[in-house]
Amino acid sequence: MDTLVQQIINGLVLGSLYALVALGYTMVYGIINLINFAHGEVLMVGALVCWSVMAFLAQEFPQLSPGWELVLGLVVACMVSVVLNVAIEKLAYRPLRNAPKLAPLITAIGVSTLLQTLAMIIFEPNYKSFVNPLPNVPMAVLGAVITPTQVMILITTVALLLLLMFVIHSTRLGRAMRATAENEQIAALMGVKPDQVISATFAIGAVLASVAGVMWAANFGTVHHSMGFLPGLKAFTAAVLGGIGNLPGAVLGGLCLGLIESIGSGYLGPLTGGVLGSQYSDIFAFLVLIGMLTLRPSGLLGERLAQRA
Repeated sequence: MDTLVQQIINGLVLGSLYALVALGYTMVYGIINLINFAHGEVLMVGALVCWSVMAFLAQEFPQLSPGWELVLGLVVACMVSVVLNVAIEKLAYRPLRNAPKLAPLITAIGVSTLLQTLAMIIFEPNYKSFVNPLPNVPMAVLGAVITPTQVMILITTVALLLLLMFVIHSTRLGRAMRATAENEQIAALMGVKPDQVISATFAIGAVLASVAGVMWAANFGTVHHSMGFLPGLKAFTAAVLGGIGNLPGAVLGGLCLGLIESIGSGYLGPLTGGVLGSQYSDIFAFLVLIGMLTLRPSGLLGERLAQRA
């Protein structure tokens, strides 16, 4: 029972990070029918920029507390990620908006590879230790343990999801996003500026991915140039699992995927005498992806963002 509770906690933490990144995928797809495969690299850039800012502040302003270093690093990381993601949309995706669907897909993969390579050149390919200012003292919960970092991840994720839902359903921007998702041409006739709405969507997705990247680094303790690939791919799996283009579906898919991955790897190791376990946890995400695409391609909730209006 203790093992199950521990794996559920780990799965919820992991699933929360997947959900934040999956929301970026599903918002973009819901509005312009594009899978932004460079989204995982936005997570990576956010984490590396935050690490760089924290290292700079620790060296130049030693009197600054580690907590403030993390906050300032996160703010700068979000700003850089927003500029990067909006630039990607304007330079790489907007010219191909009316092109055949394969063209922007290939472009997205190319942008992903380009960002990884540039990050490797700028930040160097070695793994870097991410200093976590939160105490590393675990707390007991129902026979399991949870760290302050994991608590921070869960609280931050819930707060961001509630804020996003408020923006989508209760603000002018949210109404414009839903109108653009329903019909871009008619929305433009009603006074909505689709290009600005799409840029805003990419900006919101960049903030969510950047926050997820920093929390990922704080939880696992390292950053590197290729750290965004697997989380991005699994977040895409989560978006497909929940129903690509559906915001609640992205959250549900992320949490389900995190739980499946955590519980599966937690029980697979003991059952196989330690031969299989956490090293093979990635297979669960892709088994879920294959199964969902085969049995229910529309996902668990399976509806477009516009249909939630």
